[in-house]
Amino acid sequence: FSLAGFALFYTGLLIADLHGAGLATMTHTPSPMGFLNDILGRPRNEMPFVLSVVGYPAQACRVPDIQRLQLNEYASFL
Repeated sequence: FSLAGFALFYTGLLIADLHGAGLATMTHTPSPMGFLNDILGRPRNEMPFVLSVVGYPAQACRVPDIQRLQLNEYASFL
C-alpha cells in the first residue's frame, strides 16, 4: 500500500465509525485542493485529499434506502 492508500482506507473507517455513532457525514474531493493550504496556512508539502463535514442529522432528515447491487448485476465472467 502507498501512503495515499492507507489514508483512504482509514478515512473509510472513520466515516463508518462516525455513522455508527449516529453522525452524518458528507465528503467532497475538489480538484485541485491547493486552496486549502492557503486558507489554513499550511505548507505546500502537505496535500489535503478530502473534505469531510460531520454533524448530527436533522430530526426530519430522510435518507434514501440504497441497496448494494448484486455482483451479477454489474459484472460478467467468461
